[in-house]
Amino acid sequence: MKEYCRYEILLPLQFNDGESVPEELIADTQRGIRKRFDAAPQDPEPVKCQWKHNGQVFREKLARIWVAVEDTPENRQFFVEFKERLKERFQQLDIWLSKHPIELL
Repeated sequence: MKEYCRYEILLPLQFNDGESVPEELIADTQRGIRKRFDAAPQDPEPVKCQWKHNGQVFREKLARIWVAVEDTPENRQFFVEFKERLKERFQQLDIWLSKHPIELL
């Protein structure tokens, strides 16, 4: 039986300087996943996030894109490399990209 997992990406809706991220960057990211895996759901509402760094609290809104795929080394490598491109595309020090096991019933 094949094993599956879910990859989840949180993308900023604003750059660090406060400028809005063009919707096309989010759409391009979603298209890239859809082209590879035939699906790329996006939550309809932004995820509201608060985090603390060096004593300062940051608040931001994020787009969440996710996809359930077969859990293979090739798919994992795709997302490892994709994350690096996303950090550059969104001008971020890091992009939250997580992997979650899925148990199909």
